[in-house]
Amino acid sequence: MTIFWAVIFFGVLIFFHELGHFILAKLVNVKVLKFSLGFGPKLIGRKIGETEYLISAIPLGGYVKPLGEEAGEEIAEEDRPRAFNSQPVWKRAAIVIAGPVFNILLAFIIFLVFLSVKLPVAIPKLESMTATIEGVTDGSPAMKAGLKRDDTIVEINGKSVMDWNEMAEIFSKHPGNELTLKVKRGDEVMDMHITPEPVAAKDESGQEITVGRIGISKKLDATIIQSESIFSAPFKALEAVYGWCALTIDVVVKLLTGGVSAKQVGGPILIVDAAAKAASVGAFTYFNFIAIISINLAILNLLPIPVLDGGHIMFFGIEALRGRPLSDKIITAANKVGMALLLMLIAFVFYNDIIRIVVPWVQKSLMQ
Repeated sequence: MTIFWAVIFFGVLIFFHELGHFILAKLVNVKVLKFSLGFGPKLIGRKIGETEYLISAIPLGGYVKPLGEEAGEEIAEEDRPRAFNSQPVWKRAAIVIAGPVFNILLAFIIFLVFLSVKLPVAIPKLESMTATIEGVTDGSPAMKAGLKRDDTIVEINGKSVMDWNEMAEIFSKHPGNELTLKVKRGDEVMDMHITPEPVAAKDESGQEITVGRIGISKKLDATIIQSESIFSAPFKALEAVYGWCALTIDVVVKLLTGGVSAKQVGGPILIVDAAAKAASVGAFTYFNFIAIISINLAILNLLPIPVLDGGHIMFFGIEALRGRPLSDKIITAANKVGMALLLMLIAFVFYNDIIRIVVPWVQKSLMQ
């Protein structure tokens, strides 16, 4: 069932994104040659009117191919007025930006449904994700070491700690082993020694394992958005979308500046795993996860990196300022750089996924 829920998950996200491009192209009378869910070889397809609708082999994306999008493409004279590259800048920009906008629209629809039936939408505060301690259990290793409420653990065994999950993972992997901490308390940074207590637990497959715990809790700080009636639900849904957009932008900025650990960035494997877990919990959790990832996809797509939607919008902005487009040679070179950066990011998130999910799974399989 994991694959089933993952396919539905990616299918919904991709469909809405590409539907945005498609609808705007049709609205401004640009001819669309292909609408594909997935990349690579065609699995099935059918031409309806002037557009071929496809499902392709690689389900990690999709595309809408308007006439005249590619440089040097042959265009019949009668079709030239409907070619993408014949349109004014504002029309081309509208077509491109419509994909991310439809991803945000998807999140709005999901939040609207939740709030209309009086289900709350929670938006965590970024500060609650840091390694700052909210509570210390009496008699725990943390209390014995001298940790207190509002202390922030910034380093473990000489390794910087960016957030709570990274810190908790280190403690979990070192039951019974003494660790050296650097702890920030107010303006003071102090050294401490702590030995995580071995505790019996169960992993995701139900197997018993031993993990390390030190007896601390984190602040669960979040903004809860609720609607008192169906009439206020649309406004509250807008508030929820705005909150998640702001949080996503904040996380991206902190990732780029080092304020959040890049190890927390996940890729397709993590998303597949998380989607399946969300589906097993229930429809609310599953669709809430779709809404959150849809907003993430929209924001990341708008980054000014060539080959992403934001990169295209950046080129259109330059064209509007210059009064003429950049040369095909410059755009091709920029797209190659953008693709290289994107492939590096994909490799990095796959590495994170493998270390976080695949390696532990293989280790458990070998031990059975």
